Amino acid sequence: MIDELREEAIVNKVGGRFKLSTLIQKRLVALNAGARPLVTAKTENKMETVIQEILQDKIFLDATMNVQLTGDVPANLGDVDFRTL
Repeated sequence: MIDELREEAIVNKVGGRFKLSTLIQKRLVALNAGARPLVTAKTENKMETVIQEILQDKIFLDATMNVQLTGDVPANLGDVDFRTL
């Protein structure tokens, strides 16, 4: 199990367990569809990459439960439309 998921900090950062689960699932779909990671990960494990993206405030869920990128992410990150996931 990924150690960061055992901590309540990541749950609180996202706004609850349901939102965390939704964010992880939607971002994993995007990565599997070809989106580039927003962080440099030391592993090929996409789940760990998503966790690091959340912890580094690169992604979040908006009010309509869609994955959004923060403003400090370069615009040229692939052709995946996060609003449709």
